[in-house]
Amino acid sequence: MTDPIVRFQDVHKSFGDVNVLKGINLDIKPAEKVAIIGPSGSGKTTIIRMLMTLEEPSSGDIIVDGKNLWKMEKNGHMVKANEKHLREVRGDIGMVFQHFNLFPHMTILENCMTAPIHVKKESKEEVRDRSIQMLERVGLGEKLDNYPSQLSGGQKQRVAMARALVMRPKIMLFDEVTSALDPELVGEVLEVIRDLAKHEDMAMVLVTHEMDFALDIADKVLFLDEGVIAEQGTASEVIEHSENERLQGFLRRFRG
Repeated sequence: MTDPIVRFQDVHKSFGDVNVLKGINLDIKPAEKVAIIGPSGSGKTTIIRMLMTLEEPSSGDIIVDGKNLWKMEKNGHMVKANEKHLREVRGDIGMVFQHFNLFPHMTILENCMTAPIHVKKESKEEVRDRSIQMLERVGLGEKLDNYPSQLSGGQKQRVAMARALVMRPKIMLFDEVTSALDPELVGEVLEVIRDLAKHEDMAMVLVTHEMDFALDIADKVLFLDEGVIAEQGTASEVIEHSENERLQGFLRRFRG
C-alpha cells in the first residue's frame, strides 16, 4: 500500500467558541483527486487553509508526505513548527484561491516567475521557460506581457493555476475557484482543471459546488456537515447513491 501524501489525524479547529472542525480523519493518496462538498460554514475551506498553513489546527496532526506539518522534533520532543519547517513542508503544496491574488503591477509572466525565483531560488532562465510552458498549457501563451487588469476573470484564474503549477507541487488545492466568476466564464476554468486532473500526476483537493464536475473528475468525494465528514466515498456513491438525508437536501439545492 502506498502511504498517503496527506493525512489528517483527529484534527479540530475552533475560532473562539465556534468549533469549525470536530475531529477530521482523512487520507489522500498520491495523485488522488478529492472533492470536498458541503454547505457554507461546514469547514471545507478551513481544511485546505490548514494545509496551506494559513490556519493552524487547534489540535490533531496533519502529515504531508511523511512529515508533520504543524509540529517538528526538537531535542527529542515534538514542538510547534517554526516558520522554516512550515515553509519546507508546504513547499510541495500549491493553491488556487477564489479571488486570484495576482500582483497587479506585474505581467502575467512575471506573476508566474516570482515565487520559484525568490522562494525556491531557481534560475531565471529555467523558470521563464517553465512559466511560458505553463501559461501555454492553460491557453494564455499569447498574453505573456499583459497585466491582470487586461484579463477576464476566467483568464486571471487560469494565470493563478499556471502560477501554482510552475512551483511543481505534489498537491494542488482549489478553493471554490469558479464561485467569483461570471457564469459564462466558469466552463473555461473547469476545462483546465479537468485537463490537469486527467494528465497530471499530483494529488488534487477541490472545494466546489459544481456537482457534475466533481462527479466527472473526483476519485473520492467528502461531504462535510457541521464540522465532520458526514459521508465519503467514490463520486458516484456520494453524489448519486447516498441515502444521507442532509446530503440529499444539500444536493437538491445544486442539482435541481
